[in-house]
Amino acid sequence: MEPLLNALPWVAGGLFLVLLLAVLRRPLSWLGRLAARTGVGLGVLYVLSWAGGALGLHLGVNLTNALVLGVLGAPGFGLLVALEWMLAV
Repeated sequence: MEPLLNALPWVAGGLFLVLLLAVLRRPLSWLGRLAARTGVGLGVLYVLSWAGGALGLHLGVNLTNALVLGVLGAPGFGLLVALEWMLAV
């Protein structure tokens, strides 16, 4: 009887974790896609900063710009370039 009582909190915790993952499956999937797209945006910013001198673009490689690129895509890139151009003048 004693081993069963010792295992009860682990079983209850495991069931709670399975239930929590089932409930949060869609939001966690959304956050995973956002993290992947932000990572791609960060890579694009890094490549652009490397080759930006020849193109005349100087966008900062930071999380905010990467999130804009990850969420908005190509229109976000245009937005960042226009914002950089407006603030530089």
